[in-house]
Amino acid sequence: MAFSGEVGIDLGTANVLVYIKGKGVVLNEPSVVAINRDTNEIVAVGEEARQMLGRTPANIVAVRPLKDGVISDYDITERMLKYFIRKTCGASKLFKPKIMVCVPSGVTEVEKRAVSEAATQAGGKSVYLMEEPVAAAIGAGLDITKPDGIMVIDIGGGTTDIAVISLGGIVASMSVKVAGDRFDESIIKYMRKEHKLFIGERTAEEMKIKIGTAFAIEEPLAMECRGRDLVTGLPKSVDVSSAEMLEALDEPLQVICEAVHSVLEKTPPELAADISNSGIVITGGGALLNGIDKRINKRTGIHVIIADDPKSCVAVGTGKALNSLPAMESRHVNRRRPYI
Repeated sequence: MAFSGEVGIDLGTANVLVYIKGKGVVLNEPSVVAINRDTNEIVAVGEEARQMLGRTPANIVAVRPLKDGVISDYDITERMLKYFIRKTCGASKLFKPKIMVCVPSGVTEVEKRAVSEAATQAGGKSVYLMEEPVAAAIGAGLDITKPDGIMVIDIGGGTTDIAVISLGGIVASMSVKVAGDRFDESIIKYMRKEHKLFIGERTAEEMKIKIGTAFAIEEPLAMECRGRDLVTGLPKSVDVSSAEMLEALDEPLQVICEAVHSVLEKTPPELAADISNSGIVITGGGALLNGIDKRINKRTGIHVIIADDPKSCVAVGTGKALNSLPAMESRHVNRRRPYI
C-alpha cells in the first residue's frame, strides 16, 4: 500500500483515528485489544475486540490499554499501534512513516515519553507530539495563527481538554479526567442506585448515545434497558427516560462546566472579549451528547458551536500539522527522536 509517509494519530482512550496525508482519516476503531492470557497472543484489535468486552471466556481478556488519556499498559499499547500502523500504511520495513501523535494538554514528561517510545517501537521513523486542543482547533478549520483568542473544548473518552489559543500557542488551558468514559460510569452508577439494575459498559454507552442529554429537552426520549437485577440476580429490563439520563450525567457535566469557567477566568481580558464575539468550539465524541452546547452556553453566557464531524477533528488537525511542522512552536509540538 503506497502512502505519503506522513501519518497523524489521535491516540484516544476510547478510539484511535489515523490520518494519512492526501487520503484523510483512513481508520477509526476502538482502543480495545483482546489478549489470550495463556499464550499472550493478540486475539483481536479494534472493533472486533470491542465486541468481546464483557463476553470473553476465562482465558481471553478484552482490555483498554489507555486510561484517562494516557498509557496504562505500555506493551499492549505498542502492539495495538503497530497493528493499526501496519493496517493503514502497510508492513514495509524500508519505508517508515513520520508520525504525529496527540496527547492531552496536561500530561507529564514521563507520559509523553511513553507515547513517543510506543509510536517509535510501533514503526515510526520520526515521532512528534502535539497537544490535543491545538490539533482540534486546526481540524475544526480554525486559524490558530491569528492574534485573536480561540477557545476549544475537546471532550474525548478519557479527558476533556479546554484551551484558549492565540498566535499559534496555548495561552490558558486545563485538562480534566472527566469525559465520555465518566459519562458511562455515571449511567452505570445511576442504574444500580435507582433501578437496582447492573448493566455493562456497552449498554451504558448505548443509552448515552440514544437518550443521553446534557440539557432538558421538550420531547423526552425513552428506551428499554436490559441488565441483571441486583436483588434477584435474574435478567431484567426497565424503561429509562432522557430526564433520568440528565440526572445521571449531571455530576460529570458540572465538572466540565466548572473547568471551562476556570479557564475563562485565567484568560486575558482582550482574548476573553474575542471569545465572547466568536464563541466556543466543541470537538471530540462528547460533542455529540445532546444539548452539551446549550449546557455550556447556560454556564458561560457565550455562544457555543459544535464543530463539523467533531470526532475526527483531532486526527485531521494532527495530520494537517505535519504540513507546517517547521513553523509549529515547540511549546505545543515536541519532536522525539527514535530511541535505539
